[in-house]
Amino acid sequence: MVFPDELERWIRPVLQGRTAHVMKSPDQIMEELGIAPEQAIKLNRNENPFGCSPKVNQALADYVTYNLYPDDAQTEFRELISQYVGTTPDRVVGAAGGSHVLDIIVRLFVDPGDEVINCVPTFGLYEFISDLYGAKIVEVPRDGNFDIDVNAIKAAITEKTKLIFLCNPNNPTGNITQQEDLLAVAETGVPVVVDEAYYEFSRETVVPFIAQYPNMMVARTLSKWAGMAGIRLGYGIFTTSIANYLMGIKLPFGISTPAVIALRASLQDKDYLMKNVKQLIAEGERLYQELTQIDFLRPYPSRTNFMFCVVLRGNANEIVEELKRRGILITFYDTPRLRNGFRISVGRREQNDKVIDVLRDIGASLSK
Repeated sequence: MVFPDELERWIRPVLQGRTAHVMKSPDQIMEELGIAPEQAIKLNRNENPFGCSPKVNQALADYVTYNLYPDDAQTEFRELISQYVGTTPDRVVGAAGGSHVLDIIVRLFVDPGDEVINCVPTFGLYEFISDLYGAKIVEVPRDGNFDIDVNAIKAAITEKTKLIFLCNPNNPTGNITQQEDLLAVAETGVPVVVDEAYYEFSRETVVPFIAQYPNMMVARTLSKWAGMAGIRLGYGIFTTSIANYLMGIKLPFGISTPAVIALRASLQDKDYLMKNVKQLIAEGERLYQELTQIDFLRPYPSRTNFMFCVVLRGNANEIVEELKRRGILITFYDTPRLRNGFRISVGRREQNDKVIDVLRDIGASLSK
């Protein structure tokens, strides 16, 4: 008889001893504090506060054959995305969210012991996924303005380097990487993943350069601009050859029927969704200006739907906890390059006003 504890020796060594990688939902956090979830201001996950298009809700309600499997070839999905991006369907691969796009890319390229270059501080999922596949994470620090160091990236490349991750705009700092720097990294010939999750906010893309740099891959999501974080829908743009490989190794039926329906309805209502994006960009600019007037904070300019701030006076964690007690959720960071900082997602105007008021109130108490 095999006892449960004995099963651990069969687990892949790189995964032994891991704990669950889950976060409490905002509703759970608020309930623990005795705050009704509907009264909370949830600005900790870069979600779109305007939600998805009303046409999505109607289309999902009207559909009736959810008992049938979706199209594993992603035929309609690839056609719709190719029209939106301005490419061809054979260069598009979809998955259940941008995170799954990143997963199948790492799955394709990385063996245990291979190296993945990560420009820190950046989106934590790159390290998490690479680690699952047994990669060695090679960290290349960004500079004081969170820009990438192209020369340091080139110096870090070895014969074991299989992937380079570049988040553009960067999460959680919100800054853009200059196109010439992205192309300089692509010139190395190493496979480069450019994560453009916030493309609709920044309007900066390297998609037109994929034909020139076949080692360059772009990952995107419908979570942010289209308000579909709960539906889970992402995609990547690649050369035809790499797209074929990825279609061959993805799990079957990775894109659900509701996701395709929601995509179709979203693209039919693109003007409505982009109007919301423009509102969030304007609100982000206003939020930044307001935060610059709070003397214990240093906000960084952002080309996304979030803002990163360093606390110059006081403790960032205590400030985040005080906001939480008042029903406002933002994200605290305490990594070496993000020490004593937090990230605020851009909300609706009234939500942003509440955050500003509370931060001013906290600032007044710090001055006493």
